[in-house]
Amino acid sequence: MSSRSGSARDYETSDQSHGRSASPPVPEPTETETGGLIFYHMDLYGSKERFDIFPEEPSGQGDRSLGDTRRESALSSEKVQHSQEAGYDLEKEVAELAKMYGLDEDREKELELLGGHLEMAESRRPRARTEKAGSQVSVYNASKSSSPVKDQSQSTKQQGLPGEASQDEDQSKDRAEDEAENHTWSREGLSSGSMLDEWGSQAVSEEEEGADVFCSTCKIPIRAFDKLFGEHKDHEVSQLPSAVESEKEEIHKNMCKLEEQIAQMENFASHLEEIFITVEENFGRQEQNFEVHYNDAVQVLAQKYEEQLEALGEEKRQKLEALYGQLVSCGEHLDTCKELTDATQELYLENDKATFMKAAVTMVDRLEEFLKKEVDLELSTMPEFEERVIDFSEVEQLMNSINTIPAPCAPVINPQAPNAATGTSLRVCWGLFSDDTVECYQLCYKPVSNERRSDEQAEHTLQVKETYCTITNLLPNTQYEFWVSALNASGISPPSERAVYVTAPSPPIIKSKKIRSCENAALVCWESRDINPVDSYMVELSKLTDEENGDVITESIVGIPNCEVLIHLQPTQSYRICVRALNLGGSSERSEPVLIHTTGTYFCLNEDTAHPLLAILDDGFTIACDQLENPECDLPVYDNSFTRCIGILGSLIPFPGKHYWEVEVEEDTEFRIGVAFENTPRHGYLGANNSSWCMRHIITPSRHKYEFLHSGMTPDIRITVPPRRIGILLDYENCRLSFFNADIAQHLYTFNSHFQHYVHPCFALETPGILRIHSGIAIPPWTVLP
Repeated sequence: MSSRSGSARDYETSDQSHGRSASPPVPEPTETETGGLIFYHMDLYGSKERFDIFPEEPSGQGDRSLGDTRRESALSSEKVQHSQEAGYDLEKEVAELAKMYGLDEDREKELELLGGHLEMAESRRPRARTEKAGSQVSVYNASKSSSPVKDQSQSTKQQGLPGEASQDEDQSKDRAEDEAENHTWSREGLSSGSMLDEWGSQAVSEEEEGADVFCSTCKIPIRAFDKLFGEHKDHEVSQLPSAVESEKEEIHKNMCKLEEQIAQMENFASHLEEIFITVEENFGRQEQNFEVHYNDAVQVLAQKYEEQLEALGEEKRQKLEALYGQLVSCGEHLDTCKELTDATQELYLENDKATFMKAAVTMVDRLEEFLKKEVDLELSTMPEFEERVIDFSEVEQLMNSINTIPAPCAPVINPQAPNAATGTSLRVCWGLFSDDTVECYQLCYKPVSNERRSDEQAEHTLQVKETYCTITNLLPNTQYEFWVSALNASGISPPSERAVYVTAPSPPIIKSKKIRSCENAALVCWESRDINPVDSYMVELSKLTDEENGDVITESIVGIPNCEVLIHLQPTQSYRICVRALNLGGSSERSEPVLIHTTGTYFCLNEDTAHPLLAILDDGFTIACDQLENPECDLPVYDNSFTRCIGILGSLIPFPGKHYWEVEVEEDTEFRIGVAFENTPRHGYLGANNSSWCMRHIITPSRHKYEFLHSGMTPDIRITVPPRRIGILLDYENCRLSFFNADIAQHLYTFNSHFQHYVHPCFALETPGILRIHSGIAIPPWTVLP
């Protein structure tokens, strides 16, 4: 490769020095000369111009000097030498590159292909078609055979040696031969180029037949040799089988996409068919709607006509009756007038004066009385009828509604969705499974009550535009009944089926004073704030890993049916615990959190077990007794309280394992401390029965006496150092109850008893004094007994 590149650079330098375009130099004839033609060593996979051995000479090159021709001959000789060296380097480089690309198995095959390709190239070189071309090539070869003499003359000319003038005649002769030679080759250039194109197309077809790799850049199959030395040298290639698999996979993907498109188009065609059917159905509905509205309009018009005609007839009857009454009255008045006139005329004919006077006085009175009456000569009614305006608004409304759709169908209300409720709100959703036009919806709801008068519950109505609505200001953990109707200009739809929704519960309240815990567990209690029961509870606990930064690790315990839960924890940790209540509507908000530390056993004192004379101070862990008179006094006593022993029980310790707490006592106070079952008698003393175990301190005139009582019995033990801080270790697993002097880490006594049930810590005072209880203490290492 390096030899070939170097020779190419030599050609360019030589051509540029003479101001000509680069063209292949003509080397000396070699052994490959056959039939008057010369074959040249060249890169078979170079550009097409590399095969153009005899290009057409550009204009203006016919006056090349004899020295130029001789220089080209010398350079051609160097090219032959370089080409011979390149033959050895080419084979070596093929082996190295084949090894680099993993083609060692095909190296021999590639070399054979390379050799065959060289022979094919030589056999397919364009030959002279005519004798004239052959003679021209012979002349050209003959002229080139004398190049050593010319090269020597040229060299002498270039170096400016003596004898230059004597060779002018030879130079003129050589220049004439060069011009004739160039003219001859320019005519043969076209025929040679067409032959080379034919040969190139045949070579490409044979290359495709022997392809074993795929050029990803050109998207065509090529031979491995082309990747090493051809125009595909810098391209990205892949093995032909892998390329075939890749193309098959790509085709498969496209086929899948095509199948998806086919499925989509089929679905779309089905949808179009459904739309066609829907159009027909809608047309039938609209036609029926038009007919109904038309019949309604005609019916309204007929009703209006009958109403107006009836009113007109009534008016006519009233007019005629009024006129007839006035006509009757006028006739009666005329009759009276005629009667009086006739009577008056008869009176004038009376001759007897006495009779005339008597009759005249009576007649005058009658006439005066009659004439006093006013005669109504005005018409009681006019002949014109009242102009009546027909109200066509209803008809117009019916006519305008012909082009609108009928009243919508009833909506379908959805069942309650998860997390759609809070303690005071509900999100209600519904749908309209028809093509009806809806302007708004009317949502109605009321609380559900189990009482008989549930129908009397107040109903609430809302109008909304969307198919959902969030109702607020509701009661927690309460059921509500919802139904909805759709409205448009034509009217209101029938109401939907009624659906029952329920609000989320209120947050529970954790009873912090009743929480009990130990090193690996905690018992948490709470109470519900709702009247209605809830479905379950969920406890969320967060382990505080970094109190300063507030980093937590949260866990949840779900499905708790009651208002307490026993949680297993890790020792020496701090936890924040919250509780949620759950029902069909969702979960409540978190309760107020409580902190639990698993450094030791925590318990509280049960106030309902305390003797009436025993007081619990504000810290909740200090008990005191001021007086002992009348221990059976009339103070209020709870059913679970001690009545004789001035004592109190702590909360139950329901955790297996070991539990430790301490009691701080005063030296002059008599007391009893220990553990007891839940059913220990309240009217007895601690330690006097088989359901309690305790340590008793008694002050005698001679010494402090300590007893360890169970069923009223105690061992004979003397304690020389009165303890001021007593440690109590309860070991359920080993059935032990041990007492220690915590100040000096001294073991005092151990009960070995099988506890059939969980026990309560118990405390009692026999003289006025104070006991301070300390819980949540880690078990000291010196409490370990052999």
